Amino acid sequence: MQKVLFVCLGNICRSPLAEAIFNHKISQRGLERHFLADSCGTSHYHIGDPPDPRTLHSARQNGVPIQHLGRQLHAADLDRFDWIFAMDRSNHHHILTLARAEHHVKVHLMRRWDPQSDSHDVPDPYYGDERDFQDVFAILSRSIDVFLDEHGSIN
Repeated sequence: MQKVLFVCLGNICRSPLAEAIFNHKISQRGLERHFLADSCGTSHYHIGDPPDPRTLHSARQNGVPIQHLGRQLHAADLDRFDWIFAMDRSNHHHILTLARAEHHVKVHLMRRWDPQSDSHDVPDPYYGDERDFQDVFAILSRSIDVFLDEHGSIN
């Protein structure tokens, strides 16, 4: 089983949405036994909090179930997960600062798999509006599709 971790700053917007989209897509593809997903934040701001209401709205609007409570990234996560997806370069830097050298190969920017952009960062919609959250949903959805197309085959 491949374990996937999505990481953003506060774990109430981008990373829980990515986790929910990923879980929805692996369910649709019949891959639930092959992947386990979780999300967390590099900060301690929202430990135990549910996702932002706009995150919940975006997920519902797109038919994606979401259930998550915020948590902070821990060093043990770097041992536990096979794939660690940072939402932006700042998150990526924080993860690598916590990681031992052997973990660096499993830490990636989420948009590495975005076929529609050369940008490195999934924009943080926290100070935006519903449209910003929907734009993030689209970025995450297509990036996850490409990742699963490349790494989701059952062998």
